[in-house]
Amino acid sequence: METGWWPQGLGLWSYLGMGGMVMAGACLQGVGGLGFAMFCAPLAALWFPELVPGPLLALGCPLALMTALREREAIEWHTTGFALLGRVLGTALAMACLVWLSVSTLSFLFAALILAGVTLSLGGWRVAHNARNTTIAGLASGLMGTITSAGAPPFAIAMQHLPPDRLRATIGAIFFIGAAVSLVALAMVGRMSAAHLLLGALLLPWMLVGFTISSRLRRRLAGVSLRPLLLTLASLGALGVLVQTLARS
Repeated sequence: METGWWPQGLGLWSYLGMGGMVMAGACLQGVGGLGFAMFCAPLAALWFPELVPGPLLALGCPLALMTALREREAIEWHTTGFALLGRVLGTALAMACLVWLSVSTLSFLFAALILAGVTLSLGGWRVAHNARNTTIAGLASGLMGTITSAGAPPFAIAMQHLPPDRLRATIGAIFFIGAAVSLVALAMVGRMSAAHLLLGALLLPWMLVGFTISSRLRRRLAGVSLRPLLLTLASLGALGVLVQTLARS
């Protein structure tokens, strides 16, 4: 529900808190290629549940597009294609899950699998960068992203060894199209409304500021491996999904 152009019940301090969170998440994603939903989704589940999942996806969609366009020459289009194939399949499966299965059970399973993947990666397990693994990551991302708003952790595992520019640009292309598909899916099951879009639009300036800051940080971190950041974000994202699930219980 909203009154005019401002959502009913949204106070100034809540709006500022949402804006600060969105700005920080956008900056993380602009530097590391992912991190927006992994940072914002668990915090939103605790303090701003009205943002999950629709408004965060509505913000993540243009953010991913800007990330892809900024380094568009580095996009791996074949990787993007396989990832999107998996993402579409995962989103379709998520629609069925939202209707028939327990979201809490699936969320716990997702989080456990991601944490196991991070642990194995730290122990020396190297995920091959190939079509099969990219498609599987896309499938898991479609499921997680549609159900929890945090669809990035599978890609953090599957693409952790890519050069920073290729990682940011490729994941940006994947997330842009994938988020758009997830938004359509949410609308089809009645979980994306005009009020959600309005809330996302009001937070758009904060996202743009965060992305602008990331452009400056990215140049300072040129040549630095993003793998530690990716695995950290994946772990935090999985833990965030657990927190988000417990907050719903």
